[in-house]
Amino acid sequence: MSQQTIKQQARRTAREMAEKRRKEREERERRVIDLAEQVMVAIGQRDAAVAETEKRAGEALRELTEVEGLSLGEAVEWCGETVTVREATRLRRLANADSDAREDSGDDSGDDGAALASAGSGGAGAGTAAG
Repeated sequence: MSQQTIKQQARRTAREMAEKRRKEREERERRVIDLAEQVMVAIGQRDAAVAETEKRAGEALRELTEVEGLSLGEAVEWCGETVTVREATRLRRLANADSDAREDSGDDSGDDGAALASAGSGGAGAGTAAG
């Protein structure tokens, strides 16, 4: 085999290996992108679900205090102390903010869970609002 043929074969093999590695990297990158997308979708869904349940809890707490006339401390006691007064204050504020936003926009549907999630509710138990 001539030196020329050996060099040509070596170049061809090197190009084939480089192409194989490039395809493997592209396939891996596609898998990584797909998995990252799954994570982001799941986190977004979680945040929307948390916002919706926090809004419902806040609305119930608001009814306990405004309609039933309980103090916030009494409402917390009636809830088996599964929530602190500070957290109850934050939840009521979320419900009030959602109610105010619906009144301002003329929307009375009450389906604003995703908007609350994007507004940064702080997640369950975050206690971001001082009470």
